Amino acid sequence: MKDLMGKAIWDYFHNENPEDLQTETSISELDELPVDYLFREFEDMNDIEQKALDLAQGKTLDIGAGAGSHTLYLQNERNLDVLALDISPKSIEVCKLRGIKKVVCENMLDFSGETFDTVLLLMNGTGIFQSLGAIDIYLKKLHSLLNDNGQILIDSTDILYMFDRDDDGGVYIPAGGYYGELDYIVHYKGESENPIKWLYLDFTTLKNAAENNGFKIEKIMQDEDSYLAKLTKK
Repeated sequence: MKDLMGKAIWDYFHNENPEDLQTETSISELDELPVDYLFREFEDMNDIEQKALDLAQGKTLDIGAGAGSHTLYLQNERNLDVLALDISPKSIEVCKLRGIKKVVCENMLDFSGETFDTVLLLMNGTGIFQSLGAIDIYLKKLHSLLNDNGQILIDSTDILYMFDRDDDGGVYIPAGGYYGELDYIVHYKGESENPIKWLYLDFTTLKNAAENNGFKIEKIMQDEDSYLAKLTKK
């Protein structure tokens, strides 16, 4: 792993000629991701993120913490006991330098030994599940990280709107797999990461998977094609 996302976060934090990240998926063109977006304050976050941060309580795990903006808000403004977890070594270094007290650089599937009142997975939190085939593995893992009365707050987007429609409103969806399974590629300063699998889930599909893995689920809010869901143990 080249850790290009981490490299961009590192360069931005240290003011070492950061450039915008570029991302693309198997169904979308190259898109600019300004690195400063990953360092935004609470008031610059979208409604779904703000709602999730408002709902967080107790001992909290922020999975895919990135530059740590969600964690910092919970730690400094909400005074929560919060742990930032990310697979990117450079991102986690920056989290530390930004003053985050508890950090772990690890894949969530390898992380164990603690349980939490709130587990956050934001900025298309379902992406980390990679594919519909792997979702049970991740949901079982999340179940094991949660206290009995705990909650998982996770967001995603139904990306059906990105596909072409015919005159009758039917949608052309590629055969062979679920339409929310994408290859996601990050480019930074002329380098490219190997494609990673990234999963966007419509709410019904997430609901079925969650219920099959010992969770109750409710949709907390909907914002256009995106939503925030709360999972609790059955």
